[in-house]
Amino acid sequence: MANGVAISDAETPFLGNVVEGSVDYKGRPVTRSKSGGWRSASFIIGVEVAERFAYYGIASNLISYLTGPLGQSVASAAENVNIWSGTASLLPLLGAFIADSYLGRYRTIIISSVLYILGLGFLTLSTVIPYSHSDCQDTATCSPPTFQMIFFFFSLYLVAIGQGGHKPCVQAFGADQFDAQDPQESKAKSSFFNWWYFGMCGGLFMTLYILNYVQDNLSWGLGFGIPCIVMGLALVVFLLGSFTYRFHQSSDEKNPFIRIGNVFINAVRNWQTTTSSVEQEVQGILPHEGSEQFKFLNKALLAPNGSKENGKICSISEVEEAKAILRLIPIWTTCLVYAIVFSQSSTLFTKQGATMDRSLGSNFEVPAASLQSFISLSVVIFIPIYDCILVPVARAITGKPSGITMLQRIGTGIFLSILSMVVAAIIEKKRLQTALEHSLVDMPKATVPMSICWLIPQYILFGISDVFTMVGLQEFFYDQVPVELKSIGLSLYLSIFGIGSFLSSFLISVTESITGKDGQTSWFSDNLNRAHLDYFYWVLAVLSTIAFTAYLYFSRSYIYNKPSSL
Repeated sequence: MANGVAISDAETPFLGNVVEGSVDYKGRPVTRSKSGGWRSASFIIGVEVAERFAYYGIASNLISYLTGPLGQSVASAAENVNIWSGTASLLPLLGAFIADSYLGRYRTIIISSVLYILGLGFLTLSTVIPYSHSDCQDTATCSPPTFQMIFFFFSLYLVAIGQGGHKPCVQAFGADQFDAQDPQESKAKSSFFNWWYFGMCGGLFMTLYILNYVQDNLSWGLGFGIPCIVMGLALVVFLLGSFTYRFHQSSDEKNPFIRIGNVFINAVRNWQTTTSSVEQEVQGILPHEGSEQFKFLNKALLAPNGSKENGKICSISEVEEAKAILRLIPIWTTCLVYAIVFSQSSTLFTKQGATMDRSLGSNFEVPAASLQSFISLSVVIFIPIYDCILVPVARAITGKPSGITMLQRIGTGIFLSILSMVVAAIIEKKRLQTALEHSLVDMPKATVPMSICWLIPQYILFGISDVFTMVGLQEFFYDQVPVELKSIGLSLYLSIFGIGSFLSSFLISVTESITGKDGQTSWFSDNLNRAHLDYFYWVLAVLSTIAFTAYLYFSRSYIYNKPSSL
């Protein structure tokens, strides 16, 4: 008996140390000291570093592969990159829905990782399949046969599908390892988003140089094969951390999508109910600010036709959840132009750099796509400054735990992105002038005698703006959605960049058709020495300024949700 009691006491965690609402991989209650926190987050951050290495190992130099071995034009390649990138950023909406509604984040991560690895393996295979040049007049510009092209894009989009399930769930699962109800862990969760991005970019800084060099100078098959191996190792690391993870218990409440959908349905059913009737009903039970926003949703608190005989159809918390989702829409929309600007770093910036002097010493030539690592470098340098210096100083001034609000952080990054476009336009103008001065305007393959280092400032500004906007958007969309929809929240953040990539592709297509008609030279001419990327950058700077103005308007009236209310 004594032994039995001893075992029972040993297996039962102290009540004050138990993390409410969380269990371990066997469904048992978990203690704060033996699960979650930075212990578990370190495994998950490591997995994210590997996944981003694999993704950017493909995305960062994809335009070079499309315009090189696949023989596509600059405009077509840029559109294909943007469409693929946009699809990859929108698919997390589907992946997050499946995770939050059916499979859970842990299982979704494992399944999507397998698809990811399979896609990378097929992609590697598609680049090494030999094909005959017998039908080509010029083997240097010969495109692969149709089957190989189809197989390549099938593999590419299989990678996008895998990424669609992996990306939103891994980050949400990592943030789930911190208990928002515990003051110390709540503070750590805010830092988690900073150090998550730090770890991701720290890994990318060195690996971009390695992979881009391998792809440009050794082999595309090897350059695509290395990410496949890395993703396989990442899956092993993730599984090794299973013993330490916290898993959120599913509630017995209705599916969150059904709950929120019912609010809109019932509000529509009661559209004829007078506003005064609703105000009498909600007076004193809804937060004053919340009741003033989206008043039509308050009608969901009443039975059909305003009757009270059958009680309220939707609860107050359900109405507040629906309003929380609606409040995100203006912020989401006004950040789309930032995503269009973001798309240029892996497309037009890369082609711009390919025309410039990329030599370092007498024997080494820097791959143009490797300059994207300066985005990662600036993030790696600036995040510790932000988290360890700027946040404590701002906290002392404002009294806010995070120093500045999430929307202030996002807005600061959007402003810096406008500056990056202005700098990019000025430098591109100088590159065109240099080409003109050295009579290289009609020599598209000649190297413009202007160092590629001139592009570094625009990349650094991109990186610093990422620290503010990218990390701010991640935290904002995770924090401001209902508990059961955290993966959906992060997928909404990712969808900004998906839609932004599509809009970038659309904008490039429209601009090319307008500027290239009647025999005129398009702004995106394959001969970049006759093109006018600088004009396009100025257009983006103006559009960003307009969007930033709208963002300031909506952010001033935004009502933050308290975590406990959701």
